[in-house]
Amino acid sequence: MKKHRTLLITLIVTALVGAGIYNIYHGNGFEEVVRIINNKIGRSKNSSKAKTFNKQQYPVDNPSSQWVVVNKMRQLNPIDYAPAQLVDPDIKLRFDPAYSEMLVSTVIAAPLKQLVEGASKDGLSLMLASGYRSYLAQQSIYNISVNDIGQAATDQQNARPGYSEHQTGLAVDMEPTSRNCETLTCFADTPEGKWLADNAYKYGFIIRYPQNKQNVTGYSYEPWHIRYVGIDLSTQMHSSHIETLEEFFGLLSAPNYN
Repeated sequence: MKKHRTLLITLIVTALVGAGIYNIYHGNGFEEVVRIINNKIGRSKNSSKAKTFNKQQYPVDNPSSQWVVVNKMRQLNPIDYAPAQLVDPDIKLRFDPAYSEMLVSTVIAAPLKQLVEGASKDGLSLMLASGYRSYLAQQSIYNISVNDIGQAATDQQNARPGYSEHQTGLAVDMEPTSRNCETLTCFADTPEGKWLADNAYKYGFIIRYPQNKQNVTGYSYEPWHIRYVGIDLSTQMHSSHIETLEEFFGLLSAPNYN
């Protein structure tokens, strides 16, 4: 094994030296040789990183997993799943902390606080609009919406009970403390919305329902809805320019419920 490694290193060095001599001979100079070598080394490092990401690190079917994928074709199992531990995060809340929708999974409490503090450092104020929703709470929201706008329209905007990310405690809706464009698509055009779109991944969150991805996620654009997946995955998705969990993990699109 050591001999093979030594041979490989020798071949690489020989190739680089050869390239250097060629470029110097043709008048490109030493700086050009250094640029070529750095470029090759950089590409090698990037290629190595791309190959080492482990998509099986966390299961996508386990509701307690930070990578669980829930959509219109992938319900939670059990359907009435509830996180083991819920807390009210140490950030500004839309409602009283006693209200169950102001709770989140303990897994995301610290990252969510860091995200809000990051926005604050840039002069912006975010707060939690909605966090955890139990199966029964989602059922109530869904039924009210169906009575109001009908089932077809409701299914474009709201998850059925048992199919909601909010039920995992890993998803939250955010809004400006001014409540400007509260859970509306115009939130994307606010300073807070733009900051969230550009920076959420740095704290382990993704915009779960991006623009022009309704055929993949099953939901209309929601720039306020973020989902915790951990910094490793959010960074990998950002650097790979992949916006949805369905596309990243190669899962079925979710246009309809079963």
